[in-house]
Amino acid sequence: MVQVFVTGGTFDKDYNYINGQLYFKDTHLPEMFKRGRCTFDVDIKTLMMVDSLEMTEADRDIIIHNCRRSLYQRIIVTHGTDRMVETARHLAESNIENKTIVLTGAMIPYAFGTSSDGFFNLGSALAFVQTLPPGVYVVMNGRYFHWNKVRKNLDTGNFEDV
Repeated sequence: MVQVFVTGGTFDKDYNYINGQLYFKDTHLPEMFKRGRCTFDVDIKTLMMVDSLEMTEADRDIIIHNCRRSLYQRIIVTHGTDRMVETARHLAESNIENKTIVLTGAMIPYAFGTSSDGFFNLGSALAFVQTLPPGVYVVMNGRYFHWNKVRKNLDTGNFEDV
């Protein structure tokens, strides 16, 4: 069983066709797992729906608290890409033992259809969370990174080794 914690980010944004703005409604995760024909048991829980640029220390404390309390050893956290590495650092420094925690997100909302990288990143996260040893990781662009050896390249939008 994998615990999935939803925190928002571009992953779950919807597009308002009237005013052209992005907004949060509900998470797309159940639909994504169904569409991907996932046969692995996942427990999805929405913790918050925020853009990572607006994430507070209190929000990070909620994420840490829920990861610590989860009954499962494997945890995926969907997260906005702008502050994903910062949250990964907070999780790692909180010394949660014997759990594999993977943070993933998207540069383009899932609601945008085939142009979104969210579906691919979620599948990658599900695979990596089952195979990596306990620790905190960022999974983006088909790769996994240790929490302290990754950055988002602001020129390309890709995650890369530090």
